[in-house]
Amino acid sequence: MAQLIKLQDYISRYQIDLTRYPTQYVRLKRTQWEKVKQQWLTGEEPLSWEHIEEEEQSNRFSFIKKWFNQKRIKEQEDIESVDVSHEAMPDEEGEVDEESTLYFEPHIVYHPDSIEELKRMFLDQFFHFQIKWASSTLLEKSYVDPRFFRDSFLRTVLQRLPDNYLVFYYPVIKIKKAPIELDVIILTPTECLCITLVEEEESAVYVGDGERFWTKKVGKRSEKMLNPFIQLNRMEAIVSQLFNKHQVDFPIRKILLSRNGYFDYSLTPFNVQIIDKRGYTTWLQQLKYSPSPLKKMQLQAAHAILNNVETTSHSRDILNPQNLEQ
Repeated sequence: MAQLIKLQDYISRYQIDLTRYPTQYVRLKRTQWEKVKQQWLTGEEPLSWEHIEEEEQSNRFSFIKKWFNQKRIKEQEDIESVDVSHEAMPDEEGEVDEESTLYFEPHIVYHPDSIEELKRMFLDQFFHFQIKWASSTLLEKSYVDPRFFRDSFLRTVLQRLPDNYLVFYYPVIKIKKAPIELDVIILTPTECLCITLVEEEESAVYVGDGERFWTKKVGKRSEKMLNPFIQLNRMEAIVSQLFNKHQVDFPIRKILLSRNGYFDYSLTPFNVQIIDKRGYTTWLQQLKYSPSPLKKMQLQAAHAILNNVETTSHSRDILNPQNLEQ
């Protein structure tokens, strides 16, 4: 599962430590997967798995005191040597670091008949956990719009792409103190993908017949729409500006995407990939295969964007144990 490191203007733990959390996320996911898979193989009942972090400590007040008064000493991991496979793998790096704030306990409502069905159930419930993981820290959290839990493209991106892909989903960037919402940004180990998604009516045809406005055709009905290249080009310009500001040399590729419609555009601009319903499946299949681990330049690119994001959050009541599980 790709890593959601920034969702709109919500708080992100990756803003605090982009070196630690990608590897912790991978270990967390595969540890829990191995646990539930073993239960399924051995026929243990009830079938469940969980992840408890700080709240596992018996004395929470002691933990809070320790957190405020003791400096954490951590061994830095070589991020380029970490294996981040798309598939869940046996944990060879020890237990998951217990340094987050979430409680992961998916519920199995029926016994799956195959390992693939079990994996689908795991990924679906981990998707919900991942959104909470990506919108909270130890001391803060953000209210997540319920629509993101139903967002089919977000689910597809996170579930189908590998762990070494870092996703910004409609992040809000501060440019000269003005907040600007971008579209979808995916950082692969080798490039930055800026994606503008165009999805309205099923099988709509988007005709690129003007610089500022296009024509959308649905059956016999036609109407004007804003040229999606305007938003895509603005996003690429902002990301490029952030990369230059932080001396990040990372290639950017622009993608105009529609999963349920068609583009009628004769002249494709330079460095733009136009993908519609006809080529979406092939494009996604090709995108999911990336044998490279996380790269330092990829993380530097993520830092450049995270350093300029807008964040809206509220403080947790960490003295209340129930709030640690939200």
